[in-house]
Amino acid sequence: MRFLPVVLLACLALLFSCKKNVKADERARLTMKFRFDSTQVRLNNVGQPTNLVVGNAAQSPVMNGVSAHYVELAPSAFTAIGNGIVLSRAAETGSGSSLAIDFGQAQIAPDGGAFVSVPLTDIPPGEYEFLRVSLSYQNFDVKYLLDTVVAATPIRQEFFGTVAGFLGFNNFIRTVRVKDRTLNVNGTRPQGFWAFESNIRFNGLTFPVLDSATAPAGATTVVNPIFSTSPVPEGSCIITGAFVPGKLVIRGNETRHIEVEVSLSTNKSFEWNDLVPDGRWEPLRGERVQDMGIRGMIPRLR
Repeated sequence: MRFLPVVLLACLALLFSCKKNVKADERARLTMKFRFDSTQVRLNNVGQPTNLVVGNAAQSPVMNGVSAHYVELAPSAFTAIGNGIVLSRAAETGSGSSLAIDFGQAQIAPDGGAFVSVPLTDIPPGEYEFLRVSLSYQNFDVKYLLDTVVAATPIRQEFFGTVAGFLGFNNFIRTVRVKDRTLNVNGTRPQGFWAFESNIRFNGLTFPVLDSATAPAGATTVVNPIFSTSPVPEGSCIITGAFVPGKLVIRGNETRHIEVEVSLSTNKSFEWNDLVPDGRWEPLRGERVQDMGIRGMIPRLR
């Protein structure tokens, strides 16, 4: 009869051990969260501080959410794309030159929202100096000036509009909900495609606007400070940033959660050709969007 209590005690010990292991595994994760910062330094494609192109104007949009298509840890500045540790890759559709990101399966993260979370046991021990993130989609609010005449009545007023901007190399889009309304696309669109929604209120009436356009090919800024040793594919939106205050170190025996705040620079990231040189976006005056690329990334270890 002594055998039964011994077996019960052994089972209980095993049960509690399993529970502890599960909890430890839940704690020991690498989680990355977005932060949108309009005051962070504004960088160019090669990671250097930059000013606006002469003849252009820009504003810092109010960000609503961003989607990451690809996340990779790079040990050094000499690590080629794909040779690091790939933490996640979003769904794609098609093949060859028609391969595209499947927007219908994209996970959109708000400010402070997690966009990747993996067990630390899935990451090989080592030191990782750089983070690479392919941003595929962003949603934000901007101001624009309406200067026109409606029913013989002049209108000169600023309004807010919402932009759904696609940064990925190629994007298969069935529908996209911009803010309150949905645009049907049902096709593949290139990097730089964007949809726009706004409500124009005038004389007690509301006129809804829902439209789309494409920024110039190759104009989207993709910040990569290690471009000379580890270039990114043309047309991609894989931005690169060095971990601060130092490298991300994985020892392989972690029991505590590691969190990384991935700060994205939105400092004057919405840029247009300022035909009427007043620093305000006037789409009805032919002021075309030139660039809406994120202007830098700082992954901070917490």
